[in-house]
Amino acid sequence: MKICLYGAGSIGGIIGAHLARVKGVEVSLIARGAHLDAIRRNGLRLISPHEDFTVRVNATDDPTELGPQDVVFITLKTHQYLSVLDKVAPLLGPQTALIPPTTGAPYWFFHKLAGPYEGSRLKRMDPGGKQWSTFGPERALGCAYWAGGVVPEPGVAHLENEVCYLPLGEPDGSNSARVTALSAAMTEAGLKAPVKADIRAEIWSKMINSLTWNPIAVLTLADNGGIGRSAGALGIARRMMTEAEAVAAKFGATMATPMEKRIEFTVGLGDHKMSMLTDLQSGKPLEIDALADSIADLSELAGVATPTIDMMLALLKLRAVRA
Repeated sequence: MKICLYGAGSIGGIIGAHLARVKGVEVSLIARGAHLDAIRRNGLRLISPHEDFTVRVNATDDPTELGPQDVVFITLKTHQYLSVLDKVAPLLGPQTALIPPTTGAPYWFFHKLAGPYEGSRLKRMDPGGKQWSTFGPERALGCAYWAGGVVPEPGVAHLENEVCYLPLGEPDGSNSARVTALSAAMTEAGLKAPVKADIRAEIWSKMINSLTWNPIAVLTLADNGGIGRSAGALGIARRMMTEAEAVAAKFGATMATPMEKRIEFTVGLGDHKMSMLTDLQSGKPLEIDALADSIADLSELAGVATPTIDMMLALLKLRAVRA
């Protein structure tokens, strides 16, 4: 099985390093700059709470060197991904499965969704329908990325805590050969990647988590434990989650985990910092648009207002400008 990680940052590095140890899996990474140089020179190193190892992988900044893959993970920030759509094409053969970012709603979100919204498009998340027309929704697989990681130095991916949950699923909920094969390879690699009949429920849970906690973290500069100790902040979080879940319910979605359990899990991470706060403190661009555009597309389609979310995102955008 040939698997390419387009984007070798924390998530791409975590998945790629694990898969590189599986017999019969050929891993390639698309990287750039000092990170690419370090991987080529020293291999890709993974540091996690349980292990520290280095693997040799094929790394390049030119997708045309690799040819068609069986699976392509796009592990870039959403704004980065939209700027390289044409560069993904050399990696795609007739049967290639594509896993685009799911920080927000992916372009295929309403493909094969039973009911009146089947086939609906997301105009902000997929401007002009370019992803839909370039890739087609039929090659898409879903994956929700529950893993906290950073790249502490070039050539190194660091899984910061024991949470690494990467559920997979087909848009139509089927137990297809391609999704079961990928799940089996990831499981053999030591990753928790079960096949889920309702992958949208997993994506909704992750999206609502990011949509809720990232703005609060950036605006308060608090780690997860600090947010949990503020009754006011938790009240805002509950209002945001309730609004987002009302949008989800309009499409027949159910949450993979109840709200209070998700809150308990998030604040229970203690001194862990949300990824957007880490980016802010590192001087990196904040991945706001994927969240803002997703909820705008979805709430508009559903006809459900999200006033608390809208207010928090407006403040977040102003904070990002003044960073």
